[in-house]
Amino acid sequence: MKKGIKLIMIIIIIVSIVIAFNMKGNKLKPLPKPEVTEGIRGINFGIDKNINEETIDNYLNRSDTVYRDMRMLIDEGDYESIGGDSYLSGIITGFEAVPFPLILNVTGLPEEVGNTYQGKTLFTANEDGYTANYKESMEFLEYYFPKDKNILLMCGGGGYSGMMKEMLINLGWDKDKIYNTGGHWFYKGDNNIIIKKTINNKVSYDFWKVSYHDINFDTLNKVD
Repeated sequence: MKKGIKLIMIIIIIVSIVIAFNMKGNKLKPLPKPEVTEGIRGINFGIDKNINEETIDNYLNRSDTVYRDMRMLIDEGDYESIGGDSYLSGIITGFEAVPFPLILNVTGLPEEVGNTYQGKTLFTANEDGYTANYKESMEFLEYYFPKDKNILLMCGGGGYSGMMKEMLINLGWDKDKIYNTGGHWFYKGDNNIIIKKTINNKVSYDFWKVSYHDINFDTLNKVD
């Protein structure tokens, strides 16, 4: 009887050691601190040096991180004129689309692109920063861009995600937790979800594959 109890205790100890080892082994490594890359990509867009289109596959599926693609499903800007795509033709696994033009009025686009969406927005940019247009505007940001997580941003070419990063930092988010990972147009990794299809010379888009967070402004309460 004593031998049986002793054997059970030994098994329990061994199992506890294995569990503790696995928990330690599964501990997430800290992400490198945000660092803007050199050249035009860094100066114009603020794209990260360490976590970008070329390396993003190494940083997916983290429980301490949220992944946000800032594009609309169909953007009114003529991004084809600069070699891009006005349609969301693909997205990286794990990313959810939160359309930046619905969050803030977009300015400073290349002349060739023209105007993007010109409708209602959660915020308006002004000389002092950002003004909330709806009582729920800040709640929306805090829900989709949680302050206790790392936030990896992406868009088509890096512009929207750069603007989103700048806005979040201005509104009090931790600058060491937010990354502009660049543009999906340049992604060549192994985790692409193809949205654009061409069958018999007919193009279609599987937008149903995208976790897309639209904003119904009619359900929100305007700030007086």
